[in-house]
Amino acid sequence: MGYAKVLLGVLLVSALAATSTAQQPARFKCSKENATCTALIDYTSPNKTTLSAIQKLFQVKKFRNLLGANNFSSSTSDKQVVNATQTIRIPFTCVCSNGIGLSNRSPVYTVVKDDGLSHIAVDVFSGLVTYQQIADVNGIPDVNKIDVGQKLWIPLPCSCDDVDAITVVHYGLLVKSGSSVEGIAESYGTTSATLLSLNQMVNASDLKAGQVLDVPLKACTSNISSTSLDYPLLVAKDTYFYTAKNCIKCTCGSANNYTSLDCEPSGLKPLSNWTTCPAMQCEGAGNQYMIGNVTSSSNCNQTTCAYTGYDNSTIFASLITESTCPASASPTNGIQGLRWNFIFISIQLIFVCLHLSH
Repeated sequence: MGYAKVLLGVLLVSALAATSTAQQPARFKCSKENATCTALIDYTSPNKTTLSAIQKLFQVKKFRNLLGANNFSSSTSDKQVVNATQTIRIPFTCVCSNGIGLSNRSPVYTVVKDDGLSHIAVDVFSGLVTYQQIADVNGIPDVNKIDVGQKLWIPLPCSCDDVDAITVVHYGLLVKSGSSVEGIAESYGTTSATLLSLNQMVNASDLKAGQVLDVPLKACTSNISSTSLDYPLLVAKDTYFYTAKNCIKCTCGSANNYTSLDCEPSGLKPLSNWTTCPAMQCEGAGNQYMIGNVTSSSNCNQTTCAYTGYDNSTIFASLITESTCPASASPTNGIQGLRWNFIFISIQLIFVCLHLSH
């Protein structure tokens, strides 16, 4: 019996050592001390599950924002089946401290019978963290000793830093077998050099399957006031987000060429202490416009009633005029071209008239 216990202990230590070799800790640089932001990370369940179970595991407060992070239809049920190895993006709050970013004291996992730190890290949370990281942030001196019912903070990697002077949403991409740095960069609208720098990699060949890679996603710009309760509101490309206590839905999609955030009334019942959503209108030119309404459009300029934030009692909106022209197109150039065409045609007509008079 004593020999069996010794052998079991040796095997356990060997297994943990093998795991630490294969599973490298992901540490995302985050220089904005104490800053918070919304981040995304991949999750692949080892077994068939449901969106509801995933929401519970990661303690995503609003189910609709889990849908938005994956660009699922807003009518998708929380009972929607998620197959084994299917990837789901998890939205969570990131906080920067001591040069790195971690999920803000969430999710918290409750230890069940027969759990081990390695199992929790590798299987339950699909390798997003290492067993040693869990031990470190929870002050566990012996990685082989955890108790049933013990609460463990799972420190997901993240960042709130700008990238190349641009505000982005940092996405923890779980690298799949056969992926390349160049291919990932092309898929997500960034460069190989940026990915290598962000992830402190010397060569593209250092990329490993199962690695959590920091990928910067473009975010639509918004008109959110710095005093708003949802500031800064960052919505990544091809995602949507509910804000203002569920009263407003904001989308960053191809309809607006991934530039300005497109917000509109959600049509949902509000959360918290609001019984109904406050007024969501702009006032201008003697008329009232609902958030999301285009009030005027001429040449390359468009005026829209834009969502600008909320507080405990009010939703704010302002008339915002923005250019809708492609960068290469200029309305002035177009007008000048028409003018030159008019002058040219006029000269031609003058010559024709002179010829006929003779």
